[in-house]
Amino acid sequence: MKRTKRRRLRPLRFLIFLLLTFFLTFSLSGGLNIFLPRTWQGIGDFLPKLSYQPPAGRSDTEYRQISTLDRLSRLVFLRRAVNARVARDDYVPFAKLSPDLIHAVVAVEDRRFYEHHGIDMESIARAALVNLQYGSIEEGASTITQQLVKNLFLSHEQTFGRKAEEVLLALDMEANYSKNEILELYLNTIYYGSGYYGIAAAADGYFGKAPQDLALPEAAMLAGIPNAPSVYSPYVDFLMAKKRQFVVLDAMKDAGYINSELAEEAKIKPLTLVQTRK
Repeated sequence: MKRTKRRRLRPLRFLIFLLLTFFLTFSLSGGLNIFLPRTWQGIGDFLPKLSYQPPAGRSDTEYRQISTLDRLSRLVFLRRAVNARVARDDYVPFAKLSPDLIHAVVAVEDRRFYEHHGIDMESIARAALVNLQYGSIEEGASTITQQLVKNLFLSHEQTFGRKAEEVLLALDMEANYSKNEILELYLNTIYYGSGYYGIAAAADGYFGKAPQDLALPEAAMLAGIPNAPSVYSPYVDFLMAKKRQFVVLDAMKDAGYINSELAEEAKIKPLTLVQTRK
């Protein structure tokens, strides 16, 4: 009886051995890469190219609802979806962005940008405490990555479903893009007020310069505008824009990007705008 049972178990054991051997060989040869998010982005290149659609965050763009299948496709083939939302005519690569501008944006918008993975739980907890203390929304906790996906894809409605989609897209963005690529996309698609979308248009429209040529005072002023473009555009209210520039420079100092002397010098240095009014 025992011998018969052992004979029956031998094929099963052999099959399990073959399966284990297969999965071990598959893993060692890099087969598990098929489960990595970036692997699927290459597959997206073989799909029909999406026609260009302006970022959802543009004021002149009507937000269009999409199906659940399209939302899933956007998550799986994220690079394909991003490419369809980004205009390349005046796109500025990361290497041609002013270091002062990069530092200013990180300091004032998302100081822990290079430490988190799209969602900053520490900032969420801090913002919750501040808002609880004041009894109103005084501080947000959106990362640069979250701001980017909102600007590219999402509506402005404050619903649980939209927020959940924002979190998923932010995590997906971090899995498929480097930090520098995310900053590059953010700066090229964000709104800088007075009709300027993207850093190339803003740098030229306000200061008549290329993004790589921005001086510290100019970079700090531009970095402060996206928080409230209709308020902080120097063509709308130069005094408010200047106050916001001070906030950015202090944030850069606190983050260690500049010292107190440079911050104070930048605050008093005159700024020459291309036009006095928009």
